[in-house]
Amino acid sequence: MAERGLLFLVAAMILASTVCTTAQVQYQREVDVVPGEEDIGGGYKTPSVQRPRPRASWWGAVDVCLLMTALGLSSWIVLRQRSRKGFVALTIFCLWYFGFHRQGCVCPIGAIQNAAVVLTHPALTIPLVVILFFLLPLVLALLFGRVFCGGVCPLGAIQELVLLKPLQVPRTLDRTLGLLKYIYLCIAVYFAVQPAAHRDFIICRFDPFVGMFRFNGPAGILMFGGALLILGIFVGRPYCRYLCPYGALLSILSRVTWRGVTLRGNKERDCGLCVTACPYGAIENMRVVPSSCLFCARCFNVCPAEADEENSG
Repeated sequence: MAERGLLFLVAAMILASTVCTTAQVQYQREVDVVPGEEDIGGGYKTPSVQRPRPRASWWGAVDVCLLMTALGLSSWIVLRQRSRKGFVALTIFCLWYFGFHRQGCVCPIGAIQNAAVVLTHPALTIPLVVILFFLLPLVLALLFGRVFCGGVCPLGAIQELVLLKPLQVPRTLDRTLGLLKYIYLCIAVYFAVQPAAHRDFIICRFDPFVGMFRFNGPAGILMFGGALLILGIFVGRPYCRYLCPYGALLSILSRVTWRGVTLRGNKERDCGLCVTACPYGAIENMRVVPSSCLFCARCFNVCPAEADEENSG
């Protein structure tokens, strides 16, 4: 019931964000340097294009500071406070700000393509904000694990909040489907590094949730995102676990993380409650698997050792 109440809160924040921050302006060409409709003929009509209102450059610094703060808070809430409530509060804020307020941009997931282009075409550059959004979650993955996937990523946040009746995916199927994100990563990089005439940023083009954040987009993509959210009521974060190319990078780096999520060490009860509570298959042999752990803090809610620790404190 508490999480359902949080969903209503999210909906209210989304509506407020819509009124305040998602105004669109019609795009107008400043100069007439391309063939017009009358030149092309054949009944051709120039497609209507919209773009967000431009923002002052200092907002980029604000976005980076908020990302760093959110990453730091996520690490502290999960690793030190071990608090599911704190995690959910951070998730709601990040969904509102990085998702609906900032309309899913800048996105570390899509920044994979920008980074790939720059590495293979040295003459091109990308803004510092994009570089930082791409690198900071990777650094945190080396330090603590998939912190960004926890309450910070808006794509993960929207899926986390709809997960109401989680079912356990058979481990063999889970691992097999998990290979898809690595395949998607390779395909996305391949298309991104092509010459300009053939280059395609497929991560952005097929992002299942950015259309929801912007309240517009191709019907097929919106339906795909909606289907993922319906599936996400029962299967924990299907996009994050099986399709997210940035999740593939974070999963690789978190295998050598310095300090990830742990259970209560010598206070473990071997009761298996944490295994049942984890909707992501991230606990094996009573130990957290850093490459699969999405920093959701659900295991802390059911752990008797956590409750003993809290009561004794």
